[in-house]
Amino acid sequence: MQTIISLSEFHRLLSIPPPLHPLVSVVLVSEIHAVNSDVWKRFSTDFYTISLKNNIQSKIKYGQKYYDFDKGTMTFIAPKQVQSVEVDETNAFNETIGTGYVLIFHPDFLKRHPLQSSIKNYGFFSYSLNEALHLSQQEEQNVVEIFQKIEKEYQHIDKHTQDIILSQIDLLLNYCNRFYERQFITRKAVNNDLLTKMENHLNDYFNNIETLKNGLPTVEYLANQLNYSANYLSDMLRLLTGQNAQQHIHEKLIEKAKEKLLTTNLSVSEIAYELGFEQPQSFNRLFKKKTEMSPLEYRQSFN
Repeated sequence: MQTIISLSEFHRLLSIPPPLHPLVSVVLVSEIHAVNSDVWKRFSTDFYTISLKNNIQSKIKYGQKYYDFDKGTMTFIAPKQVQSVEVDETNAFNETIGTGYVLIFHPDFLKRHPLQSSIKNYGFFSYSLNEALHLSQQEEQNVVEIFQKIEKEYQHIDKHTQDIILSQIDLLLNYCNRFYERQFITRKAVNNDLLTKMENHLNDYFNNIETLKNGLPTVEYLANQLNYSANYLSDMLRLLTGQNAQQHIHEKLIEKAKEKLLTTNLSVSEIAYELGFEQPQSFNRLFKKKTEMSPLEYRQSFN
């Protein structure tokens, strides 16, 4: 796997002129004619990439699945994330791959700015490609205007350039937070089906002695079962239910613990081991945190 270190190297691989600013650049998708290179099979970058793409001709592969992106699709990629682009047609590298914008900026550009730490709070940089943001026409217009302002600003670099561009990037990320929340809500029917599937997976896990030998279910395990990334799953659940994925796992765990405490003669330690805890003390702490009673106190309150 190759790591693309600089914006200049990335521009060269896309067959476009060198960037006007060494740490931030806006690329027109219509001007990209990617170099036919093995680098695209598996690569990462040392910079952030935010893309707004339309009518993309090539396919992007994530895991074992291919995704076609059409109108108003945004993707967010943080440094060091592994990517791959597969093009079926032999001459596709010489053709226009679509339209839209690609904003790239190096982490060094964020230094001494609040965005340097706050950018880590935007979970969509860890979403999978199949969890892309799909924009309405008005939303897309807002995003395009920000891309254009950033591009215009670094044409003439002075002491104000960095702060002005970073304020635009900050605005863009806040808009995208809003748009993702809208997407979670407008896909409510699909998401309600997801909640049912998640409930079934957790039931199956806690009812299966063999799976519990592996310990408690993790957010990553649950996300993989549902074909989502861990961050996307937690963010969506938090908006829809007020609880993230870890809290949902704990709720199901406490539900199963209560059931065993009231319907079996197992000791608290035996129940803790059956539910996947390595240490009964950890089970006791979590149970008391969630119910304000110890497991033994809960059992005795029903006797």
